[in-house]
Amino acid sequence: PGGPAAAPLPEEDCMKLNPSFVGIALSSLLAIDLWASKRLGVCAGEGSAWGSARPLMKVIEVSGHGIPWLLGTMYGLCHSDSSAAREVLLNLLFALLLDLVMVAVVKGLVKRPRPTHNKMDMFVTFSVDKYSFPSGHATRAALVCRFVLRHLVLAVPLRVLVVLWALIVSISRVMLGRHNMTDVLFGLLLGYALYSVVEHCWLSPLTAPALFALW
Repeated sequence: PGGPAAAPLPEEDCMKLNPSFVGIALSSLLAIDLWASKRLGVCAGEGSAWGSARPLMKVIEVSGHGIPWLLGTMYGLCHSDSSAAREVLLNLLFALLLDLVMVAVVKGLVKRPRPTHNKMDMFVTFSVDKYSFPSGHATRAALVCRFVLRHLVLAVPLRVLVVLWALIVSISRVMLGRHNMTDVLFGLLLGYALYSVVEHCWLSPLTAPALFALW
């Protein structure tokens, strides 16, 4: 009694002593994500559990890369003699460019590093490709899958193959050690949403006559 009052703890120390439930949950989910992704990286190196399948996984990696899709779309656009086909290809080109920009922006903002077990021997990388979140391959796979199923008339077996391709490309990112699982899951959601943007901003001779005059 009569002595000096106890000094209150600094705010930052109170936070350390009383971590929030949300913070604990997020840290736990992140730890599970990193652990499971490393366990599933069975093709991350030649000495990995499925190292012999690594060349096949790298072929699948190229099939989902942006450069082949951009070059193939531009080639078809330049050699198409159908106005309907040119409209579809021009919007596919718009979708691919939108995908590249959005993935680059999110990667630059989040700046999540690649998994430590990734060999960084990826096919044609750019500055933001050193970051992991989100998976551009998964985003592109979901976007292209929705686009193809919506605008191409395909038999049921081919439609199933398109969906399987998108899933295999996405799964291969974790198997190769390129991404964590959350990178791929968010990439799929982002690609799915980007297709809705493309549909909303659909380019046609009425809405973008200048673009169609170039072709």
